[in-house]
Amino acid sequence: MKVVLLADIKSHGKKGELVNVSDGYARNYLFPHKLAKEANAEAMNEIRNAEASKAHKIAVETENAEAAAKLLNGKSLKITAKAGQGGRLFGSVTAKEIAEKLQKDYNVTADKRKIVLDTEIKAFGTYNCEIKLYNGVSAKIYIVVSEA
Repeated sequence: MKVVLLADIKSHGKKGELVNVSDGYARNYLFPHKLAKEANAEAMNEIRNAEASKAHKIAVETENAEAAAKLLNGKSLKITAKAGQGGRLFGSVTAKEIAEKLQKDYNVTADKRKIVLDTEIKAFGTYNCEIKLYNGVSAKIYIVVSEA
């Protein structure tokens, strides 16, 4: 019997998949526990719609990330910081500060965990930075640290 799984079931499949199981297993276990429903025309249509919706969402997010990458590539982000003798900063410039500055200056939301710095920023100067915006989409920017 073909059923559509409503939850992940070990050794059978993941939620939303169409699988073939024995009639007794479906009637006596899956249906009473609401783990699956029969694969009729309505259920198949729901699966197709869910897949189309997921594909559309991925396409839109990728398009938005590519637009943001195009906007950011090669740009420089100016950050001011306080420093002591010899141009060494009190602390360092963190990915969190870079993410906040990106949001403020370019209106681009970036997760601080997706900001990759070549080295720690502990002195004045220009640094390379890569921002991973989406799966396979990234932008390279320069971080310019100057005195406050």
